[in-house]
Amino acid sequence: MRRLALAAALAAGLVPAAHAVEGMWQPAQLPKIAGTLKQHGLKLDPATLTDLTAYPMGAIVSLGGCTASFVSSDGLVVTNHHCGYGALQYNSTKEKNLIEQGFLAKNFAEELPGSPDMRVFVTEEIRDVTKDVNAKLTAGMSGKQRFDAIELAKKELVKACESDGYRCDVYTFHGGYSYQLIKQLEIKDVRLVYAPPESIGKFGGDVDNWMWPRHTGDFSYLRAYVSKDGKSATYSKDNVPYHPKHVIKVNADGLEDGDYVMVVGYPGRTNRYRLAQEVQGAISWTYPTQIKLYQEQLDTIAANGKTNPDVTVKYASLVAGLNNYLKNFGGQLEGLRRADAVAVKQKQEAELDAWLKKQGGAENQALLTDIATLKTKLKEGEVTRERDADLALVARTQLFSSGVRLARLAHERTKPDMQRDAGYQERDEVRIEGALKQMERRYDATTDQALLTNALVHYVSLPKDQRLPSLDQWLAGASTRTAIEAKVAALYKGSKLGDTTERLKWFKADEKAISASSDSMLKLATAVLPDLKKIEDADDARDGELAKLRPRYMQAIIAWKESQGLPVYPDANSSLRVTFGNVQGVAPRDGVAYAPFTTAQGIVEKDTGVEPFNAPKAETDAIKAKAFDGYASKKQGTLPVDFLADLDITGGNSGSPALDAEGRLVGLAFDGNWESVSGDWLFNPKLNRSIQVDVRYMLWVMHHLDHADNLLKEMGVPAK
Repeated sequence: MRRLALAAALAAGLVPAAHAVEGMWQPAQLPKIAGTLKQHGLKLDPATLTDLTAYPMGAIVSLGGCTASFVSSDGLVVTNHHCGYGALQYNSTKEKNLIEQGFLAKNFAEELPGSPDMRVFVTEEIRDVTKDVNAKLTAGMSGKQRFDAIELAKKELVKACESDGYRCDVYTFHGGYSYQLIKQLEIKDVRLVYAPPESIGKFGGDVDNWMWPRHTGDFSYLRAYVSKDGKSATYSKDNVPYHPKHVIKVNADGLEDGDYVMVVGYPGRTNRYRLAQEVQGAISWTYPTQIKLYQEQLDTIAANGKTNPDVTVKYASLVAGLNNYLKNFGGQLEGLRRADAVAVKQKQEAELDAWLKKQGGAENQALLTDIATLKTKLKEGEVTRERDADLALVARTQLFSSGVRLARLAHERTKPDMQRDAGYQERDEVRIEGALKQMERRYDATTDQALLTNALVHYVSLPKDQRLPSLDQWLAGASTRTAIEAKVAALYKGSKLGDTTERLKWFKADEKAISASSDSMLKLATAVLPDLKKIEDADDARDGELAKLRPRYMQAIIAWKESQGLPVYPDANSSLRVTFGNVQGVAPRDGVAYAPFTTAQGIVEKDTGVEPFNAPKAETDAIKAKAFDGYASKKQGTLPVDFLADLDITGGNSGSPALDAEGRLVGLAFDGNWESVSGDWLFNPKLNRSIQVDVRYMLWVMHHLDHADNLLKEMGVPAK
């Protein structure tokens, strides 16, 4: 009935179709679309979702790339299996592979430390600071001056905001049309509590990734710890569980077809307001190039893994990420071409131009001029894109990146803190140290050496004017793979940075000591740093110019949309967002229609006993026996596994709680269907679907298969 009522409302024009389900909305925007939320079935007062310290918003946290939520008063956090993958990998060895086996701590003492860079961020405040940033800008500034002024304004705001245990950041919205200061409690001690085996948590693997129907139990549990006095602290055996102000309640009965559902989380990045030429660049160059380069990296890691089992474990997290991106990029290409996205964007831009001209006046004419200039500047930026891609490959190799990070940190420490470059201030040093520590669990010298060799083979094919004089001097004319391999081999032989103790020693060193070092990688890093800084300065100058022009484009877009009565949500930027819709299936092609739920029976049907369709025998036996322990859906008569909804999500939403109309946990978002991949650029409400693991399947796996009843009790889930 709800779906029929909603369809009638849409037909009658009661719900503006352009934002019926589309949108990654900031909490403060929700009262503007309160009617739409109610039409879809929300029972909570939308105004309550604007209070970040109240229920349920106060229980939603960021993991710095994924989303999670508190589900117990002792800091228990639920997220996706693939979001806890790094912690599993960090604690795994070839003899004891927790990724394959899974893990369950029956008490606090058995919980394992996460990697040193793991964090839980609890958002407590979002404040508009656009006026504070713009007050530092003048019309006559060059691009570099504008960039530096914006960065200084951000640093000053952050410094005034941060206190012990809190991290503040200024986020850019609408390309610089607005800036907002976000204050978060930063919890630095995060531990692994529970994850099902990979045969459940990653059932279907990369074959099923971005596909429907799906049967993946993509969930895991972490715990946040603080010092005994309740303050944020790095890992210590003396730390105690964090006590959050709010905990997400669990609706063990789940949802059914047509029910309201919303996802609250931290989506990473979308490109909804990019120009047609940027879409064209993604289709013709960016995605094809990245696909080629990522596949090369995967092939290199796989080749080394065949001769050294340690490589498979150490690079498991990276491989999973690369495979995900690889499939995503392929989907982006297919979706953008199928949607004729360039033509769609060109049409939108033409309509915007026509509207601005119709409005008349000097300001609208100035907007038209600035938009034209923006297009020109974007075109100019394409000149160095191949160089940037090749240097990024070099910079991502672990020994090289560690050397450069150490050399740069030592240099930045010679400056007053407010004059240090972003990412190298005092506030960033604990993160840098954490990355240096965790490298030992994710580094293999032979593999890293091969990756750097491949990167340099690409680099030497660049035009001479796009290369780094210092790197060319080090290469000394080496241009063939054989010659480059020899140079790289000597480089690694002459460096001790592969050793954690050595890296941490240089982390504490000053610039003079690092400059005088005989370590081959530190010598190379010191030599190339000035050339890398020149490139960065040029990029900053260009970004400063875009920071003046792109907000002008968004100013025009917002005015145009609001003239039609349509509020404008910002592109995703890893800040807290809410998206809403209803449980529903999808018909992606003629004659093809998918139901909104998959069930346990599908696991048995897919099971081959061979990875990635190797469900545990205990699971398939239980499914065949219909031993669902009361967790089955009464309406469906079986155990749901995953479900579809027309929610607007993207990367970063992984692990986001799917909440019912009353704000209770009914699942976790973990993926989208193939047709939704290009939704980062264009959202299609008919085809875009998010995929959630159903809470009923989560609870059943925990109870029946892994006997994690200690966690069910902790979450307050009643026994069935």
